[in-house]
Amino acid sequence: MDLALWEYAALMLAGIVAGFINVMAGGGSIITVPIMMFFGVPGPIANGTNRLPIVAQNMTACLTYLRHGVPEIGLILSLSLCAVPGAIAGALLGATISVEAFNVVLAGVMALVLILILTNARSDPDSATFTPSRNRLLAGHGLMVLAGFWGGFIQIGMGFILLPILHRVLGLNLVTANIHKVFIILLYTLSALLVFGNQLELLWWIGGVMALGNGVGGWLGARLTLSGGEPVIRALLIIAIAVMIVKLIWFT
Repeated sequence: MDLALWEYAALMLAGIVAGFINVMAGGGSIITVPIMMFFGVPGPIANGTNRLPIVAQNMTACLTYLRHGVPEIGLILSLSLCAVPGAIAGALLGATISVEAFNVVLAGVMALVLILILTNARSDPDSATFTPSRNRLLAGHGLMVLAGFWGGFIQIGMGFILLPILHRVLGLNLVTANIHKVFIILLYTLSALLVFGNQLELLWWIGGVMALGNGVGGWLGARLTLSGGEPVIRALLIIAIAVMIVKLIWFT
């Protein structure tokens, strides 16, 4: 596709905003996927191309977290291994189905997540001194397969699905859950990207431009996560979910 200079600038700016939102809470893909479609990219291709900036933002954030120490790396890897098969199956479906048809369903999921967060004002114990029980671990890993399917299929709102699993089900505090989320999304998105790349003709150049923006936004989001802590994440999570619900309902 031939785009004007201002259109590339808009893609990069959208990437910065989306990368920041995704790392801090989730829902950034509600910006990147529609802007590609606005410039004429078909829905399934925009959905697949969107995996490039997601990989970039999470890779940048992961490197930032690694320099400051990552809690419970074993748990991250086991959860990621559960998410990958679901992501592959979801990506195979997402390569043939349009994003818009799921807007109403996604809005309902976001509303449910918002209710769960608002009814859980108190945080669980700090992950440094709290170990998830066996039942919590089994439930968390089982749900991670389903979460991986959604992430591979459409990705939009994935942070809102992962955070409740990590925070409510496994009992991790929001800061630790947010760090785990970034690593899990990076690992399963790599597998989903391989599927989309094999099934569709992705717009690698457009995806690369947005990836630069997402990388910057991901770095900014990771830095704020480490410095701002749980109250900032909770506030941004609630705001991002509310805005996302409005957008999905408005454009359905």
